[in-house]
Amino acid sequence: MNTVKILSVDDEADLELLLTQYFRRKIRQGEYEFFFAHNGLEALDVLQEHPDIDIILSDINMPEMDGLTLLSKVNEKHNPALKFIIVSAYGDMGNIRSAMNKGAFDFTTKPIDLDDLSLTIEKAIGVIDYVKSAQEEHTQLETIKTDLVVAAQIQQAILPRVFPPFPEFADKMDIAAKMIPAKDVGGDFYDFFRLDDERIGLIIADVSGKGVPASIFMAVSRTLIRTVALQGGTPAECLSTANNLLSQESVNSMFVTVFYAIYNTKTGAIDYCNGGHNQPCVMHADGTLEMLSMTNSYILGAFAGLPYQNGKARLGVGDTLLMYTDGVNEAFNTSFEQYGDSRMLKALEGLCQKNSQEIIDGLHQDVNAFVGEAPQSDDITLLALKRKV
Repeated sequence: MNTVKILSVDDEADLELLLTQYFRRKIRQGEYEFFFAHNGLEALDVLQEHPDIDIILSDINMPEMDGLTLLSKVNEKHNPALKFIIVSAYGDMGNIRSAMNKGAFDFTTKPIDLDDLSLTIEKAIGVIDYVKSAQEEHTQLETIKTDLVVAAQIQQAILPRVFPPFPEFADKMDIAAKMIPAKDVGGDFYDFFRLDDERIGLIIADVSGKGVPASIFMAVSRTLIRTVALQGGTPAECLSTANNLLSQESVNSMFVTVFYAIYNTKTGAIDYCNGGHNQPCVMHADGTLEMLSMTNSYILGAFAGLPYQNGKARLGVGDTLLMYTDGVNEAFNTSFEQYGDSRMLKALEGLCQKNSQEIIDGLHQDVNAFVGEAPQSDDITLLALKRKV
């Protein structure tokens, strides 16, 4: 640690000379710095001027303010790194015991055995070092926690949050989405954006891993895929370009699974490409369910130059396209049982007539009921689009 600052509080004038003489080498080398006061009131003034005092050596019986009162005042500062050592006559053992019960670190008796006092100070320094290290780690953790809260707010802010998102299409479709990270920040994301007068783009994705690394790769992936998609092209062309770019940026073999669809608001047609993601579900108005076929495409960010294929589907009036990440079907309960596809589909059967928000809320509630008290094992993201006309 840095220079140890020691305050000696005693009404015996010769103690100052005794301490400075005995510890002269440590004082010269900058290891110790001594301050002196003759009673408790003077000591409080010194503490006011030097709040970084590490150790107080205090007698008990002093004029104006005694050592026990001073100890009570020091305790009010709630500074665990400040250690109070009693230096008093052996015959004052009752007060010494009282001081120890009130939180004094240690004691030594007069006449002072300076070798013993030196060992006591060194013991106090060891504890002070430990406390200050713990305080520093706590401060760092609090800073990290604050940063994570801000990061979570930023992450949520970059996702579309205004619903309905396209007022001009409000009579034709209904969109809702939500993302619930397993940690402070997550690697899932969803997105949607207008491509032209008839079509909108829909994206749901899941970055490998969790926490801060996944959230950073999530932000990069979301920005890159959206930028490429807005330049036009089929979903397969978009994911192929995005994969090549992400492969150059991937660190520690991180990758992202992506489902990208282009929805035609007039016809209900869906052109899509599945980049290694969960199969979205079409919830038909008659209560039947249909999983969209995979397109034999690959995760993004692992290897450049991979082929991507398009798929086609169509929503009838009243049908809903539900997109989700594996935090839904792979959720675990306290018995380590998985929620699974069959439970998910059973829950969806009873939600086909609901609007998009009710569908994602209903499914999320069913997952929570299954999971119970088990911690959320993965990010959960849901995106639903229902065709109205």
